[in-house]
Amino acid sequence: MAYETVEFKLEGGIARLILNRPDRLNSFTVQMHEEVVDALSGLEGTRVLVITGAGRGFCAGQDLNDRAVAPGQAVDLGESVEKRYNPLIRRITSLPFPVIARVNGVAAGAGANIALACDIVIAAKSAKFIQSFASIGLIPDSGGTWVLPRLVGQARALGLALTAEPLPAEKAAEWGLIWKAVEDEALDAEVDALAERFAAAPTRGLARIKRMIRESWGHSLDEELDLQRDAMRELGSSDDYREGVAAFMEKRKPSFTGK
Repeated sequence: MAYETVEFKLEGGIARLILNRPDRLNSFTVQMHEEVVDALSGLEGTRVLVITGAGRGFCAGQDLNDRAVAPGQAVDLGESVEKRYNPLIRRITSLPFPVIARVNGVAAGAGANIALACDIVIAAKSAKFIQSFASIGLIPDSGGTWVLPRLVGQARALGLALTAEPLPAEKAAEWGLIWKAVEDEALDAEVDALAERFAAAPTRGLARIKRMIRESWGHSLDEELDLQRDAMRELGSSDDYREGVAAFMEKRKPSFTGK
């Protein structure tokens, strides 16, 4: 499929999804949603996914011009969330390999929360995260009200959501909202190095780490200990574990297949 609003590449186990509407800060339209869904259905052979934006922004969320509302007109925003944004967040968080958000500029509204849905967020120091919903009378969707207090605590989550003030990337890293903020000129090298590392890593184990940490919020310690036992039993029989141990004993670099 030829895309107009995104770019998609897959090479060496590294998939790259580029939101490509730079003139609109890569804000979402129905067409972009459809193209993203199509791109994310073609991930066979992927061991890591990088999501980023073209131009000077990561993603400004919803393009309001794509669902312009006339004065006095009612609109069902819940339908848009249910059909478009919720499935996207569920897809990103459930992919069986790491997902890296390369935040090259402003990440606002749903765009901020799409970035935060990724497993690792690396941002340029010039980037900003904006929970802009309150400015137009809405709530942080795309997982925002769930992820914000879990990442930064209730006080900071409320401050970000109620004031809609931009949060600079360095402060976001200090608060634990994202993994790392780097100099703008170092962003590509940082993201590429991590993507290459994950592409050569034991993918099955990384997938289980991702799944268990994300699901741990709903478990007691006793339940989690049992799940850890089960995971160790399963992963201990994997090809990658055997290769990892053999490489350690033989003092060589492991060659993981992701199986």
